Amino acid sequence: MTDRRPAPEQPAGIAAVSRAVVSAAADLVTNVQRAVVGPANVRTARDNAWDAMLADRARNQARADLTREVAALVAARPPRSRKIAKTPHIVRG
Repeated sequence: MTDRRPAPEQPAGIAAVSRAVVSAAADLVTNVQRAVVGPANVRTARDNAWDAMLADRARNQARADLTREVAALVAARPPRSRKIAKTPHIVRG
């Protein structure tokens, strides 16, 4: 025998209300952004990803430049001659 009772309806609880509030707030922010900067200048996820990729490339380039500069400084430094300091002899007596 199978149970043919219908699944209980999910009550419109705090989660449903929260989703509705977040959705309305996101729509409001999107509409305000369009009004302020114009529809042609609205940032998209693609724009954000492109800017992040360019920032990563710039950071990697700066790191590579610094690594090359440090390597050139290390290679150009003459080897240090080790000077041994004379220590006084301790006379016990």
